[in-house]
Amino acid sequence: MDYSDYVIGGFASVGATLFTNPIEVIKTRIQLQGELAARGTYVEPYKGIVNAFKAVAKNDGWSGLQKGLVPALYFQFILNFFRLGLYNTAMSKGLIHDKNGDVSFSRGVFFGAGGGVIGAMASSPFFLIKTQLQSQAAKSIAVGYQHMHTGMFSALVATYSKRGIMGLWRGAQSNIPRAALGSGAQIATFGKMKSLLRDHDIIVHSTMNSFAAGAIAGSFMSLAITPPDVIATRLYNQGLDEHGKGLYYRGMWDCCVKILKTEGIHGMYKGFWANYLRIAPHSTLVLLFFDELLIVRDEYKEKKII
Repeated sequence: MDYSDYVIGGFASVGATLFTNPIEVIKTRIQLQGELAARGTYVEPYKGIVNAFKAVAKNDGWSGLQKGLVPALYFQFILNFFRLGLYNTAMSKGLIHDKNGDVSFSRGVFFGAGGGVIGAMASSPFFLIKTQLQSQAAKSIAVGYQHMHTGMFSALVATYSKRGIMGLWRGAQSNIPRAALGSGAQIATFGKMKSLLRDHDIIVHSTMNSFAAGAIAGSFMSLAITPPDVIATRLYNQGLDEHGKGLYYRGMWDCCVKILKTEGIHGMYKGFWANYLRIAPHSTLVLLFFDELLIVRDEYKEKKII
């Protein structure tokens, strides 16, 4: 097994996150806006994506658009270390190809979802802190529960001190469907589209082929991931009572039912466009960087052999 596949997967996502974290801050705020309130009954400090960017920059400063960046980098590295590493290992061993040698969409879903779930569970503490830091805002535009952390490491220490090791993984169960649906749709679509674009002589240039396939994969991913992403954001961000129980939700299904009852189906798709504007370029950049780094790695190995 070539472990460089895993490391490259992690670093590919780190590069993409530097560009896409601001839109994820906006996405998180919109998803928490009007939590468990019917439409039209609450104040909306974030009236659309453009207005949200202006509101954050005005009230939190331009640095507010990069809130949660450090835990986001840790989360993305660990997630894609497993997700992309496992997928590429399976691809290189022919496990994703059918008996005719073609890339199988269903096998791509299986390995993409499996790697996504493993990566999401391993990186859950950083997703927890990332979400809580991204939601923190000036009082005039604050939405959701405000945890008032001062940074990633202090937040991890405080969470562990109060709730123990399990406190760092609270809400992790909600990341399973999020990771499985999102990663499965993205990875399987990426592999299949690369193959189709290349085999039909539509886009054969390596970089452009990866770019186009990544953009298409990101579109499918955003459709699949938004509802479980809303649930994950709510569960990770909610406050806890003195017994360590959630203030709003008892778990994933309770959260889903309460959102549908109070906010309707619209509540499950809050922040969809912000999510799309984050996922589509993020997916494109991650998969593009991943393929390009693999090419560099392979060229370096070939030179050493020669």
